[in-house]
Amino acid sequence: MSEQVKLGGSYMFPGTSTSVNRLGYGAMQLAGPGVFGPPKDEDAAIAVLREAVAAGVDHIDTSDFYGPHITNQIIKKALHPYSEDLTIVTKVGAKRGDDGSWILTRSREDIISSVHDNLRNLGLEAMDVVNLRVGNHMGAVDESIEEPLSVLAELKKQGLVRYIGLSTVTPKQFADSQKITDIVCIQNMYNLVNRGDDQFIDDLAKIGVPYVPYFPLGGFTPLQSSELDTVAETLGATPMQVALAWLLQRSPNILLIPGTSSIGHLRENLSSVDIQLTPEAIAELESI
Repeated sequence: MSEQVKLGGSYMFPGTSTSVNRLGYGAMQLAGPGVFGPPKDEDAAIAVLREAVAAGVDHIDTSDFYGPHITNQIIKKALHPYSEDLTIVTKVGAKRGDDGSWILTRSREDIISSVHDNLRNLGLEAMDVVNLRVGNHMGAVDESIEEPLSVLAELKKQGLVRYIGLSTVTPKQFADSQKITDIVCIQNMYNLVNRGDDQFIDDLAKIGVPYVPYFPLGGFTPLQSSELDTVAETLGATPMQVALAWLLQRSPNILLIPGTSSIGHLRENLSSVDIQLTPEAIAELESI
């Protein structure tokens, strides 16, 4: 990978020496339908990962409950042994039922088992970053996270986890977590129409903590908007490219992890760093 490749510029996790390009890759879509079971074409999934890294992606977001196990195993097949400048971020705090359901699991045994599952399936001795998943995929649940976070902090002391982040949390949970361990990133749902974390993002930016939004185009059912379509058409871009460009321009501490199982869509997503939205375009998008 060329050292000159900078996808959206770079950003450093606080209190670390780890810097990543602002536009990364989310591996969720590498599993089968519903993020469950194997993909239809594993070779295509491997090709997407290798293309992403070759294009400058140095931040991959994953979890061992994608599949389960499938996505991490594909990442290992595609990229192991990993480049020194590749940061792999995973999540713990959930598992999949036999029917594909999503089940929150945050007992001590669950957290320890999940970290070891990620290490084994990725072929790593230590995870770069582990996010503790707290709420569900639609938002945070305001409850104490002291017990599962303390377990992760123990695993960090043991050297199995280098850094810890939080996923689907409230500002209060983030503040409380700082009493237990340093938090290097927040991963919540945020996009053009889900703006509940506006103040949270700004507060994190002031202290240098990156915010990683998921569902950049609205969720499992993508946002349908005439305003978004109009701006995209004017720019000769896709709605997803515009949504990603808006996030990049929203705040310098935002890191993106758009996912896809298609090389064509991957290239489209990565090219969103070249889109500059005018104040008029931003105003139209934010009217949505």
